Amino acid sequence: MTIPVSGQTAPPGSSKTAIAVLYGIIIALVAASVFLFIQVDRLRGDLASLRDSVQAEVTKVQEASSLLGSANQRNLDALREELENAKRNADAAVGQAKTEALRHAEQLTKRIEVEQKKQQQQVASELSAVKEAAGAANTKIADVSSEVGNVRSDVASTKAELQKTISDLKSVRGDLGVQSGLVATNATELAALRSLGDRNYFDFKLSKTKQPQRVGDVAIRLTKTDEKKNKFTVIVIADDKTVEKKDKNVNEPIQFYVAKARIPYEIVVNTVGKDQIAGYLATPKVQVAR
Repeated sequence: MTIPVSGQTAPPGSSKTAIAVLYGIIIALVAASVFLFIQVDRLRGDLASLRDSVQAEVTKVQEASSLLGSANQRNLDALREELENAKRNADAAVGQAKTEALRHAEQLTKRIEVEQKKQQQQVASELSAVKEAAGAANTKIADVSSEVGNVRSDVASTKAELQKTISDLKSVRGDLGVQSGLVATNATELAALRSLGDRNYFDFKLSKTKQPQRVGDVAIRLTKTDEKKNKFTVIVIADDKTVEKKDKNVNEPIQFYVAKARIPYEIVVNTVGKDQIAGYLATPKVQVAR
């Protein structure tokens, strides 16, 4: 196209034709830009919906990608602004200047397409990471559910065994003629009694000595054992009183009173050996305040 020189007359209709062509190109560019803007906005909407639905599982992934997304967005916005400037320059350009502006606009359009592809790839990468995180979370939930089921099964089994042990325990009379509580004959049964919580229980293993040994809030001294007959003799010291319990049998409740309790204390010996015994002391939970 030839630019009219001062003093010369432009061919009729040439200016109108050039302007019409120029506006047609501009309208096409604007339409292409609108289409690109709509596609970018639609992509952003889809990305926002995806991120909202899995935000709880992929917080770290979103935080890592937000910086990259912001940088890409700034680049995209800068390219758009440059494209708009190119369009405005194209409006005022003629001849070779207009051609250069249009060429630059095409380059910018291609760069925008490249940036859009990068964002699409980023979205696809984030979606893959989300799926992996969700899969790992589902696996962990399944493992935890399985462990909870196993624990419940173990608890139910333990509870059933405990109830059976308690049902097998016997209540007998002690050496004072008072009806005793349940009597444990081994460690398993003693654990079952503890679970009931009716009394305090103190394990002991005593050897034959000259000095009494402390068990709970009393003192006990073993003076004699008969391993063959499973008999023994002990001296009990409580409330500054000394009581001898002579020739007692294994698993026989040895009863004695203390000032702070309405029901008797009980000593139960489960095993008798050579110069030693093992068992427990049972005391009431509720005692009288002095």
